[in-house]
Amino acid sequence: MSAELVKQLIESGAHFGHRASRWNPKMRPYIYGRHKLIHVIDVRETIRGLLRAKKYLAQVAAGGSLILFVGTKRQAADAVEREASRCSMPFVAERWLGGTLTNFRTIRSRLTRLEELEGIRGSEKIAEYSKKMQSSLNREYRKMYRNLNGMRTMNRLPECLVVIDPKKEKNAINEARKLGITTVALIDTDCDPDLVDLPIPGNDDGIRSVELIVTQLADAVVAGNSALAAQRVNAAAGKA
Repeated sequence: MSAELVKQLIESGAHFGHRASRWNPKMRPYIYGRHKLIHVIDVRETIRGLLRAKKYLAQVAAGGSLILFVGTKRQAADAVEREASRCSMPFVAERWLGGTLTNFRTIRSRLTRLEELEGIRGSEKIAEYSKKMQSSLNREYRKMYRNLNGMRTMNRLPECLVVIDPKKEKNAINEARKLGITTVALIDTDCDPDLVDLPIPGNDDGIRSVELIVTQLADAVVAGNSALAAQRVNAAAGKA
């Protein structure tokens, strides 16, 4: 167990759970104790979950599969967008659209419409529309960009979802479970760990805690991407 990682987790407040009155009893194995009215998460369990998740994500990325990062709550959105972009993976940081996974064909058609709108707005063709129609197109574009921009690179269903707070993102979790897509999630003491394949017990409300966990997971994906790139270079050299 890395002493530096333990220090970072404690400094970020990753061990702070919710009020004891709001807990989910299924989280009992991950709880160290109680301080005043707050449950304290066992940092050893956080590290176990984190290391297990990192190993899995590195393998998924090295296999060339997609990992979708999901975190729409205010404390998670910026970190999810930044870190998913850093490791070249799709993300949802604004709003989960119903059917993102289970009706993926419709989502792809909306992405095509987004690209069409960008083409219109970036060309002289926009001048052919009335002022009212231009305003309508701009509104449509802004809404679609906000909700879909993070999924532009998602040309197929992901192998895995990385979720911040599965209670908040229950629709994403439900869709993933229906399709048999693996879920990795940062779960607080009010969550049901049985709904997640690879739970990481920790504070999912603190900005610093969320940033630390998401950054750690993105690092694993970056490592997997590097391994995949090396494999492709070696394969190309072997054919030469």
